Amino acid sequence: MSELRSALVVGAGLGGLSLAVCLKRSGIRVDIVDIEPELRVVGAGITLNGASLRAFKAMGLLDEIKRKGHCHDTGKMCDAEGNVLFTPHATRMFGPDIPNGAGILRPVLHRILHDAAADAGVEIRFGTTVDALEQHTDGVDVAFNDGRWESYGLVVGADGLSSKIRTLIFPGAPKPQFTGQGCWRAVLPRPPEVETNCMFLARYHKAGINPISHSEMYLYLLQHVPDNRWMPPEQWPALLAAALTEFGGMLADIRAELGPNSRINYRPLEYLLLDPPWYRGRVLVIGDAAHSTTPHVGYGAGLAVEDAIVLSESLQADIPIDTALERFMERRFRRCRVVVEGSVHLGKLEMEQAGPEMHRRAMMDIVSVIREPI
Repeated sequence: MSELRSALVVGAGLGGLSLAVCLKRSGIRVDIVDIEPELRVVGAGITLNGASLRAFKAMGLLDEIKRKGHCHDTGKMCDAEGNVLFTPHATRMFGPDIPNGAGILRPVLHRILHDAAADAGVEIRFGTTVDALEQHTDGVDVAFNDGRWESYGLVVGADGLSSKIRTLIFPGAPKPQFTGQGCWRAVLPRPPEVETNCMFLARYHKAGINPISHSEMYLYLLQHVPDNRWMPPEQWPALLAAALTEFGGMLADIRAELGPNSRINYRPLEYLLLDPPWYRGRVLVIGDAAHSTTPHVGYGAGLAVEDAIVLSESLQADIPIDTALERFMERRFRRCRVVVEGSVHLGKLEMEQAGPEMHRRAMMDIVSVIREPI
């Protein structure tokens, strides 16, 4: 065990909660703070690939995801009318008990992590953020927004794409970059025949449906929005319906049912890949604060959970903290770079209207890396 005895985790998202659980289980005192006044999760459905499910299994949470989400071993790539173009092999790539993919409501997944943190004895201080950091040889003094100062052996920013901790330790770091695409999501009732994820490729848009529970599925649609224009929420049903006019079959039926009460979410897609190292002294950033990716591979949440697992393992070794952080970077940077750059490349292929074969080959290049152990 390293000399680390206490840690502050900033951000109670999926990565922050996972890290707090892992550190607490290894005997390290953990405080976790979040700027939100309460547990509040914005979003619709989320896709988890097999590598993400492998990470959740390592945390002991896979069975809960299976119960509350929807898992599958294969999917379909279809044309705009729903004709099947390609069906991946159903062989499980990450272990006999790990499905190749899953869908789940984001708030449900967040609650699973929150409950795991509570079971581990982790308490979250909501409405709290960090105002300043002062590092010294054996720790970090932290000033909070309520005027308190506390000291920790390590501070980890898991506070998302707009990370305050990243700004404090890397004030000159590049800003998140807009990819040229926006992502629509809508939660819908799931017909019994929808048992796996289906991707639909049209000329100007890519869309898909993914089961997320016994009774629900979510629709996603990626749209080329080069001007990154504002999408007023009150217009979301009409704007999503307009983007779906390219599609027939099931998606045409979904389009006809959209209305003011539809559960729709839109966000522009941005990415960030921080140059290594992701730490300065005893302050580190992980998850979206270091490597925010697009949803093309279903791996954003999985990468954050992997960060938590690898960092906890590195800190448990009987080595100095700076050496532990170096080892963490050695295990994480290449993997995260392949996913971020590969996901952005997939989006570029969609905006350039590349064919399904180019899309499939680019996806397999990423899969060949994420199949490797973390």
